[in-house]
Amino acid sequence: MSERRIGVYICHCGGNISDYVDVDQVLAAVRDEPDVAVARTAMFACSDATQQEMVQDIEDHHLDGLVVASCSPKLHMFTFRGVAKRAGLNPYEYTQVNIREQDSWAHTDDPVGATHKAISLVRAGIARTRLTTPLEPVVVETTPKAMVIGAGIAGLRAAIGLADIGLGVFLVERDEQLGGWVGRFGEMYPHQRNGQELIATLVEEVRKRPSITVFTNAELMAKSGSFGNYLAAVRVNTNPPNLIQVEVGSIIVATGFDTYQPEVGEYGYGIEGVLTLPEFKALVDGTRGSLTYHGKPVHTIAYVYCVGSRQPGGNEYCSRFCCAATVHASLEVAALDKTVHQYHLYRDIRTYGKYELLYTESRKKGSVYMKFPDDTPPAVARDGAGRLTVTTRDTLTGGEELTIPADLVVLVTGMVPRQNDELMNVLKLPVGRDGFFNEIHPKLRPVETVVDGVLIAGACQGPKNSAESVASGLAAVTQSAAILKKGVAELDPLVAAVDADACTWCGKCLEACPYAAVEQITVDGREVAAISATTCKGCGGCVPVCPEDAIDLRGYTDAQIRAMIDSLVEEPVA
Repeated sequence: MSERRIGVYICHCGGNISDYVDVDQVLAAVRDEPDVAVARTAMFACSDATQQEMVQDIEDHHLDGLVVASCSPKLHMFTFRGVAKRAGLNPYEYTQVNIREQDSWAHTDDPVGATHKAISLVRAGIARTRLTTPLEPVVVETTPKAMVIGAGIAGLRAAIGLADIGLGVFLVERDEQLGGWVGRFGEMYPHQRNGQELIATLVEEVRKRPSITVFTNAELMAKSGSFGNYLAAVRVNTNPPNLIQVEVGSIIVATGFDTYQPEVGEYGYGIEGVLTLPEFKALVDGTRGSLTYHGKPVHTIAYVYCVGSRQPGGNEYCSRFCCAATVHASLEVAALDKTVHQYHLYRDIRTYGKYELLYTESRKKGSVYMKFPDDTPPAVARDGAGRLTVTTRDTLTGGEELTIPADLVVLVTGMVPRQNDELMNVLKLPVGRDGFFNEIHPKLRPVETVVDGVLIAGACQGPKNSAESVASGLAAVTQSAAILKKGVAELDPLVAAVDADACTWCGKCLEACPYAAVEQITVDGREVAAISATTCKGCGGCVPVCPEDAIDLRGYTDAQIRAMIDSLVEEPVA
């Protein structure tokens, strides 16, 4: 191979890296590596100033390779690909080396070892870049239609947004009615709008748009094809069931959430008068005049927060919306009858952002807030006279044990992931540790998934209130428009490829592929494997199972991987 001209940039990351890695020592160790033409350090490699410096270096020094040692590629891979492209360098001849998450943050107790590891990682990045070749994106034509799965507030708003920018929409809802959870509610925070009326307005807007086709009592059963041109099979559960095939360019998943359901006996659940937050919300929304329960007036309410949330061994995440929703419900009660006594028993109150105003107003209206210890949750029971009681300790008043007689006890339950294994299997959607669908990056790519053209919106990706769900639904609309309105899409060329001369078709690659990208074809009378560049995700799962070594992964070829390994060890691998 002819001599390369590679630029290497090592980032301080404002101290995130340089506090534990001797960046100057790394620079000194790699600046004289073969094929390195330029080597520099930068306080922030992602800053506009440093990006411009990289562009200038590529042009002035005629660089044909780029290595940036900084943070995770999840954060800035596209940033530095853009730098290469602006300078006329093929973006696939760039390598990002992660010396933050994989080094400095992992070895804060060993700066010497972290520095040595950073040197090895940067050398490996140089070795990979030395063997890169120019690649071009795979260009595909796209179908100007989208599917939205789930017709809650996020799905409805997304469907309307897609139709308004000129795309056809298939709206698929598993229930018989549109609207999801919001369609069951009365007045809601933060906008003080009636949920049922809000959904009725959105449903009417859907009906006005002929480009939206609605399927109720329906489910997505299968998906084939490739990014921008999916063939989806929707089963409408009529009698008999009807299977409908539709072509779409993108899919927005807005399947919503379920609410935590306490076990019988958990905080007294199962005792008459002990309600979950959704049950209590329905009671309040249906009340005109003073609040009653089973025909009896309600004078005292005790709210127990974080039921089913932030529990070791259970749902460890905070469900975010519950505190503000409960505080808002208590204000509704105060508006119905200001004489009702309301006690809020909490570990922490998280009425984040502007919702802090609800908390302040609630206290002004007479609600009493009592903080219980993490290891001593409230106990709910009935006393000898048959009355509900809640026994707790209030750390704000010295930790004394208090017993509150109550007419109602409200268990503040949060959101949990909605179970839909069939949909996950069809779309190959990844889930996080909390069980919700996982986006690529919460800040940089908040509604995109690792499956190209499949987006997520609303509470299916984590607890959200209605306003946040609508915002993510519109973000998914924007991403779909960016893909589908141009008529063509560019796919990453870092995919697997088969050497047909070496392939003997054993089928092992077909079994290993989770994306159905492998097929059996005939070439010159021989059965061989072929990989669809538009369907392959570049996971590399097929490469190691091939007994003939007939599959390589573009951008991460066997030769590149071996070169990286050689650079990581003291003695090259034979």
